[in-house]
Amino acid sequence: SFSFQTFLLYYLCSLSSLVNSNGTSTNPSQRSASSPRVLKTRRRTPGTILLPVHVHRTRIQAFILHNPHGTRQHARRPRAVTQRRFTAMDSPLSQQPTLLALSLLLLALYLARRALLGKRRNYPPVAGTMLHQLFNFGRLAEYQTELSQRYRTFRMLTPTCNYVYTVEPANVEYILRTNFANYGKGTMTHDVLEDLLGDGIFNVDGAMWRHQRKVASFEFSTRVLREYSSGVFRDTAAELAGIVAAAAAAGERVDMHDLFMRSTLDSIFTIGFGASLGGLSQSSQESAAFARAFDDANEQVLYRFFDPLWKAKRLLNVSSEAAMKRSVRTINEFVYAVIDKKIEQMGRDEHEFAKKEDILSRFLLEREKDPGCFDNKYLRDIILNFVIAGRDTSAGTLSWFLYVLCGNQRIQDKIAREVREATTGGDRDVGVHELTACLTEEAINNMPYLHAALTETLRLYPAVPIDVKYCFSDDTLPDGHAVRKGDMVNYQPYPMGRMKFLWGDDAEEFRPERWLDGDGVFVPESPYKFTAFQVRRITKSSLD
Repeated sequence: SFSFQTFLLYYLCSLSSLVNSNGTSTNPSQRSASSPRVLKTRRRTPGTILLPVHVHRTRIQAFILHNPHGTRQHARRPRAVTQRRFTAMDSPLSQQPTLLALSLLLLALYLARRALLGKRRNYPPVAGTMLHQLFNFGRLAEYQTELSQRYRTFRMLTPTCNYVYTVEPANVEYILRTNFANYGKGTMTHDVLEDLLGDGIFNVDGAMWRHQRKVASFEFSTRVLREYSSGVFRDTAAELAGIVAAAAAAGERVDMHDLFMRSTLDSIFTIGFGASLGGLSQSSQESAAFARAFDDANEQVLYRFFDPLWKAKRLLNVSSEAAMKRSVRTINEFVYAVIDKKIEQMGRDEHEFAKKEDILSRFLLEREKDPGCFDNKYLRDIILNFVIAGRDTSAGTLSWFLYVLCGNQRIQDKIAREVREATTGGDRDVGVHELTACLTEEAINNMPYLHAALTETLRLYPAVPIDVKYCFSDDTLPDGHAVRKGDMVNYQPYPMGRMKFLWGDDAEEFRPERWLDGDGVFVPESPYKFTAFQVRRITKSSLD
């Protein structure tokens, strides 16, 4: 849409075609090709009207001038305020009072608007539109990185708002900590994710977010849940290692990413719902259908952010939204069946049920204390949010970790040697079950190089490559760029991991040593520079 300044510019350009520097007609037959059309002047002369034209650099790419031969040519837009000289004595404007009055009225309105609004805000440069992102959807993270190497903060235009993207650590800290209250999910993000995540912690703001954060913080800080989850992870890892060992012995190829996705879904579903999916063993058709639907719904949710017609498709139940509806139905049927089964177990023996260690059981016990705090739909949303957080992030990181190790034998050997020394003393090889039994918290703390290698994997291949926040009110980021209410502000962990101004000339190189000091001790970076783990400003008062 054209702003008032844009309209004024086009109007004044049309007026400039009526007069030349001497105030005579611009008819090609009455002027020479070499005569100047627009003069810039530093001082005002008698009988001259000075019309300032301020052009926003991102609003107009070019404006059209008429040349002496009657054809059209494009001129680069001016970058500052210019002054166009019109001689009032001989100009046709003196013969057209109405046109002169209209131009003066527009000038007065423009100056009044400038006076009311003050200095123009410094909005980020425009790097493209939503269509450019759709065209590059198959390589979206790389495309965003290329743009970020040109602009540390930029925006992409959409029909409804600006999408602002940044790789500046100061901006990230401002969004996630300093002015955390002004940046949240917002209605657009909630609408996009609601079918899958409902009102879970990753899709709400305000009181609902604080309530879930408070309960989850308490539950995950308990020793019971930590020990329970550690046991689940060890058992699933042993099962996965057995599958890989069998395939290696038989000389078979395996899809490690698929195995990681199935194993992490098994683990997090057991921790979340206290029920085994059997994804690794593929022992249940219902579990397999749930896993497929979960993957399909995840992919469709991402595409919604770049598809302006997704709501129309959902209303008409066509194309990808029809598939999304089927996936969500499969997910809901499976999850609600698990919840109903848990409630039935609790009704049979509440004392025994109190010993359950999974998240769903603990939330059900919490609901017994306050029956009106949440219903089954809210339980579904809460637990499913934890499932999606624990499953995809872990599987993706492990897949990339193996990928980079396969390309670097030195790092692979160093990690294997460190793990042996921390678990069995390094003097002998042990079986899978004995190794997992040795993976105590103390042993894991003695693996700084493994820690560095995993962290380096997350730097280059973060589980969440881009994270979006809704701007609740007009604001100015620390780098001086302004954002409007309703803008979607994104910080970008994937491009940030490749920025040379943050990580040096070897930013795109996988080098775990960058995380270790001279003594081999792990040294963390600022969470606003290394943003793989989202940082929030959590205080006791906010939880209360």
